[in-house]
Amino acid sequence: MVDGIAAVVNGEVITYSQVRELSAPRAKLLRSQFTGQDLEKKLIELRELALKDLIDRRLVIQAFKKESYQIPDHIVDQRVHQIIRESFGGDRNTFVKTLEAQNYTLGEFKKMETERMIVQAMRSQKAKPSMVVSPAKIEEYYKAHQDEFSAKEEIKLRLIMIPTHASDGNAAAQKAMADEIVAKLANGAEFERIAQIYSEDSSRELGGDWGWIERKTLAGPLEKVAFKLGRGKVSSVIDFNGNYYILKVEDKRGGTTKSLAEARSDIEKKLIQQQAQDLQERWLASLRAKAFIRTF
Repeated sequence: MVDGIAAVVNGEVITYSQVRELSAPRAKLLRSQFTGQDLEKKLIELRELALKDLIDRRLVIQAFKKESYQIPDHIVDQRVHQIIRESFGGDRNTFVKTLEAQNYTLGEFKKMETERMIVQAMRSQKAKPSMVVSPAKIEEYYKAHQDEFSAKEEIKLRLIMIPTHASDGNAAAQKAMADEIVAKLANGAEFERIAQIYSEDSSRELGGDWGWIERKTLAGPLEKVAFKLGRGKVSSVIDFNGNYYILKVEDKRGGTTKSLAEARSDIEKKLIQQQAQDLQERWLASLRAKAFIRTF
């Protein structure tokens, strides 16, 4: 593929091949998910993000050099040995052959690892958050993000549906059948078997099994009854929208909310992480503001 200059950062060049290399894994995934104009739009967005990341990396490395920091060679060698041990079972020959297959020399690989270590170290150093978050901020976050600490209420449902056939004048007979079914269930009949015999819902063959559902899955009147039922309980006949329904809740889960005391530790960690990200972004923004950056 033809290469070219994608950007210049304080006189240092970023090439299109570097952008393609960084975005390649994600681009492959996008091609399996999208086609046509949607794919093209996603690929353009991906390349723009990749270029921005490469520009930021270059700025960070330049800042590292400007401050006369250094990463000793033995630290880089230790990192390479760690990679060989963890990813190649300690087999250096396999590692070298893999580099050759990817058109890298050992020296080029060491340079890339050095730059990764520089970026990681500089980002960590320039984004040191306060390790203490005030109780007021924790409480404020808790109140504003209740959904994060509430487990969704779900029920494991079985359902029998009997049409009323009201237009045929058979509503009374159908209601009598539904009442008889409720009586059979009260006397120990298996809901699954009864559903297979009488129900005209699409879940009939599954014994009326709807699996685990959350609120807003069922129509309002059915949801109201279903979520009030206890475990193992069967409803009375529900007349709704031209059908008679009989519901059974086999199990329940969720519907609980962590207290502030239970959530405090997680909130504190999240706020510290957010603070670190904000500090890092402000630092990068200051580097961009002072730099000569030109994209093509």
